Amino acid sequence: MPKIVDIYTDGACKGNPGVGGWGALLRYGGRTRELYGGEPHTTNNRMELMGVIRALEALKRPSRLRVHTDSKYVQQGISTWIHDWKKRGWRTADRKPVKNEDLWRRLEELAGQHDVEWIWVKGHAGHDGNERADALANLGVKGVTGDA
Repeated sequence: MPKIVDIYTDGACKGNPGVGGWGALLRYGGRTRELYGGEPHTTNNRMELMGVIRALEALKRPSRLRVHTDSKYVQQGISTWIHDWKKRGWRTADRKPVKNEDLWRRLEELAGQHDVEWIWVKGHAGHDGNERADALANLGVKGVTGDA
């Protein structure tokens, strides 16, 4: 049975919209990889999505994944809401355009290459993977702002 890659992701935003960062921690066997980045003008939800997208882009082959996120927006969006959005032509139940459609499309494309279990974890509750992803997201913000 192939090993499972555990991915922990988070997004951060100083102001919403504002300066944002994303972070991802990948664990496979005894190895870890940390990724982070940021954008000067974005939203928290975009950064939450970017953390997952960048983590999936870093994978070199189709894998079994457990994606841990403290964002119900990401976890429910990719697991449930996206199916209805697509049926409605990327519209919400009240017929408004889906926010972040570009990122949802990219995430769906990437996730389709893997066997993914989407796991919601309570944020800022001492979960080591989530806490590290949060720290990485904040490094992403600092990289944009230049703060030490």
